[in-house]
Amino acid sequence: MSFEQAMNFIQIAISIILVTVILVQVRGQGVGLFGGGESSFRTRRGIERTLFQFTIVLVVIFIVTSIIRARIF
Repeated sequence: MSFEQAMNFIQIAISIILVTVILVQVRGQGVGLFGGGESSFRTRRGIERTLFQFTIVLVVIFIVTSIIRARIF
């Protein structure tokens, strides 16, 4: 497997995981996909907070791999 193929595989895997994590977060909120009428502020706790932080980490990794791929290829 070449480096380019490995980068493609990594980016595809990260994007699938990222979409899944985002959909789990949206479903967990109990509101529609395009926003909701809930205007009260609430803090993230437990698994919701962990998913939120994991989403941020995945986005950063995806951006870094994209920049690396753009610079090399």
